[in-house]
Amino acid sequence: MTERGRLFDLLQRREVVSRARVGKREQYQRDLDDLIDEFLDVGSTSQLIRYLLSSSNLPGSRANLELADAFGNVIEKRVNGESGRLWRLCVALSKISPDGAPVNSPEEFLPFCGTIGIGATGSISTQFYDRAVTELRTLANDPRWRMREAVCFGLHRLLARRPGDTVRELEEWASKGSLLEMRAAAAGVAEPSVLEDRETASRALRIHDTILGRIPAVNDRRDDGFRILRKGLGYTLSVVVHAIPAEGFAFMKRLTSSPDRDILWIVKQNLKKKRLSGNHPAAVDSVRQLLG
Repeated sequence: MTERGRLFDLLQRREVVSRARVGKREQYQRDLDDLIDEFLDVGSTSQLIRYLLSSSNLPGSRANLELADAFGNVIEKRVNGESGRLWRLCVALSKISPDGAPVNSPEEFLPFCGTIGIGATGSISTQFYDRAVTELRTLANDPRWRMREAVCFGLHRLLARRPGDTVRELEEWASKGSLLEMRAAAAGVAEPSVLEDRETASRALRIHDTILGRIPAVNDRRDDGFRILRKGLGYTLSVVVHAIPAEGFAFMKRLTSSPDRDILWIVKQNLKKKRLSGNHPAAVDSVRQLLG
């Protein structure tokens, strides 16, 4: 096969995979529409739960994110007419404990979806917005890493529809929250679609400034919460800097004068990210020179 033929074959296969993914996502939404209808009609969640468990892809390295996203989309679509019942459904799912839904078990997918559903409900229903923020803040402290990721997905839905209010809440998490709440704030705003608005991007950078400003006061650097926060900041800052490079790299240059070894580690890790090294090589080199 010629090089041109191999390229054409590769593009065709990619198109087939892309269509398959779109088709699967649409099928998930149709299935969930029917299952949510059944819940709303008769109050039973048994079929819905069975479906989520059997399609969770757990145990495994990657949960079924397409299905979880479809769950959030279906909740958003239905919430105006049935906000109270759907809210209670999502909260009930989100509160399944680590004992009842251990890490990497199919059962973990239930609170994962419930958490995304909380964000979906709050993004549409004014009545439940504040309650959604409160629930997500509590869930940000969950010991399960997938649950903490679900909090970020829920926040992304709130940020998409109420960016100003949600960024204001995350500023509070950053300035006064726990280590894991700080991590959720940083990861919540580190979403390219959210950062398309320049004002939001500038505030996202200030959120990182606030969080990094609190790091020197952390005494126990071996604490699990700090370890998780540090790892998260090792990539979230690069997402924000890429969105507003002039402000972002000026901020990173200021960080290079910090005597705190963990702050310097965070800077170095973000400079390695391709979104910075590939798109802003000269700016990355200028920060590296300051690091020595």
